[in-house]
Amino acid sequence: MKGATLVSLKSFIRDEPITVVVPAFNEEKTISSVVRGIFLSVPQARVLVIDDGSTDSTAIEARGAGADVISHPLNKGNGACLKTALRFIHGGFVAVIDADGQHDPMDLPILLNKLDEYDLVVGARTFNSESGSHLRNLGNFLLTGLASFLAERRIADLTSGFRAFKHDIACKFIHVYPNGYSFPSTSTLCFVMSGYNVQFIPVEVKKRPSGTHSKLKPFSDGFRFLMFILRIITLANPNKIFFPVGLVMVLMGIVITVRNLILFEQFSSGAVLFLAGGTNTIFFGLILDQFASLRLRERD
Repeated sequence: MKGATLVSLKSFIRDEPITVVVPAFNEEKTISSVVRGIFLSVPQARVLVIDDGSTDSTAIEARGAGADVISHPLNKGNGACLKTALRFIHGGFVAVIDADGQHDPMDLPILLNKLDEYDLVVGARTFNSESGSHLRNLGNFLLTGLASFLAERRIADLTSGFRAFKHDIACKFIHVYPNGYSFPSTSTLCFVMSGYNVQFIPVEVKKRPSGTHSKLKPFSDGFRFLMFILRIITLANPNKIFFPVGLVMVLMGIVITVRNLILFEQFSSGAVLFLAGGTNTIFFGLILDQFASLRLRERD
């Protein structure tokens, strides 16, 4: 990995302005080393730290390390930080890296160099480098599998926050991005479903420094996780789910109807329920599919 990084650094000369965005909430212990690592890896980049209502000295530490800082007056969420950054930046290439020190800033050139060919490049975490809990890993695995099924292409890592993209394209979907932690997955699906070129590059993730912990709470966020699955379905490809389910219900209704007519020479309420429910499900999927297309429509 280090050898590849050094090669990338030697050829890393660009005319496009580069901004590295670091969303941060109470990360005073790690933000300084992350910012310095970015400048060491990509000296020509502008480092923009979005202080999301921190109650510690995150903003002070970031400025001391040489970063530009925009502070939210209150905590809004990771996605809100990225939307603030996208509105503040004027064109060029944008990279995003977490403030907790898990991502290696020396991997940034590897992602940025791929923007010659791709519109979005995601640092896909390798399985043996994932430092989260088993429950969180399982959730990421299920979400990634669901997204791959809906998008009809393999998505190596749906929830990785380590990524690089073209600013002008990312801004087209700013009205779709949520304020919370689902920004990475939502933006990935927006790029993929709109036909843009997306690449996943394997990267290793370091363990969290001692004294820091994840802002995610697996148990209390269980309901949010289920709602997010529904969001992925309705955003990406609703008919991939609703049409098969509706079709199965209609077929079951037909089978029950034929059976009852042969055996009892009458209709049953169960058959009517399956037929009506299946038909409604199919049409509901068609309506959601139209809304999904409208939400992903590019804005000038």
